[in-house]
Formats: sequence, C-alpha cells, structure tokens
Amino acid sequence: MKKKLEVIGKVCPFPLVEAKKEMEQMNDGDELIIDFDCTQATESIPRWAAESGHEVTNFEQTDDATWTITIKKGAL
Repeated sequence: MKKKLEVIGKVCPFPLVEAKKEMEQMNDGDELIIDFDCTQATESIPRWAAESGHEVTNFEQTDDATWTITIKKGAL
C-alpha cells in the first residue's frame, strides 16, 4: 500500500513529526510518499528513516525548494 503525505508549507520539525505518526499506522512493506519544502527535512527525514530501519526508495527535488521522498516501512 502507498500513502501520500503533503506537508508543503509546514516548517521543521513538523514534516518529520507527521511522517513518524503516519508510519506508525502503516504495515511493514507499505510506502509513504512525502512531499515537503522544508530544507532541514532533506537531512532529517532520510536520517530518521535509516535509523528506524526503513528504506528510502526514492528521493528527488521536484522544484527549486520542494522535494519528494518515498520511504518503505521496514520491520523494527
């Protein structure tokens, strides 16, 4: 299952906080697609994913100041 999280316009740390909440509701193997525009999240979200045992399957800049990242939930 894939789920999309739009956090464009939200300042850090809210994109990460909301991503963590969404991921808790998901099953192992599900993917969360996060669209965001907080530059700090370009580092904090991938770092959190790696530390939490999740896999980043896509990470790209979509505009001058917006990014999308896809995180596949891993078994903790």
